[in-house]
Amino acid sequence: MSNSEVTYLFDPLCGWCYGATPMLDRLSASGVRVELLPTGLFSGAGARPMDEGFAAHAWANDQRIERLTGQLFTQAYRHNVLDISGTLLDSHAATLGISAAGLENPSRRLAALKTIQRARYVDGSDVVTTSGVAEVLAAAGMADAAEMLKAPTETLLTTHRELVGRGRSLFQGLHADGVPSLVVIRNDAPRLIGSNALFGSFDNLVAHIAAA
Repeated sequence: MSNSEVTYLFDPLCGWCYGATPMLDRLSASGVRVELLPTGLFSGAGARPMDEGFAAHAWANDQRIERLTGQLFTQAYRHNVLDISGTLLDSHAATLGISAAGLENPSRRLAALKTIQRARYVDGSDVVTTSGVAEVLAAAGMADAAEMLKAPTETLLTTHRELVGRGRSLFQGLHADGVPSLVVIRNDAPRLIGSNALFGSFDNLVAHIAAA
């Protein structure tokens, strides 16, 4: 497994992606190289207003994720994120922040993703505005990424577009049902691993990767 590589398709505002984060940690710790590619699912045309109906649906879904994975969805998140009507569910700023964190060192994308997820789902912090994401990243010791996010360079914007483009292309080309999704690429042929494998046992996930 130590020589294996997988591509992780995600959106930082996806609750199921947050639920899958412990498995990503275990894969990385076991020596698997995990490349993170955002799909932009909740950005651009995918962004949507937060309203009472969506908030209730999200909270019910989040409780299911918590029971299945042990990942916390706190009351601070419920009150300060879901219950604030009129805001957008828009992952653009969070995704751009992750791209900024990994600009020089792609391995930092996972750390940035975890930081943003914790800020949203545990602390109930704003991660849908540029200023909110920048504050979260700076507090986590990624001040360089925070500054880039506030004043994006053309290099960052180009890299970000390329990452999202690659993520969307894989997602659409493999007819993935949603995020999170894992992709194994061998001999230039991508193979999709069902997202259910991210929510079972670690040994089962490893077996799926080896068999792909």
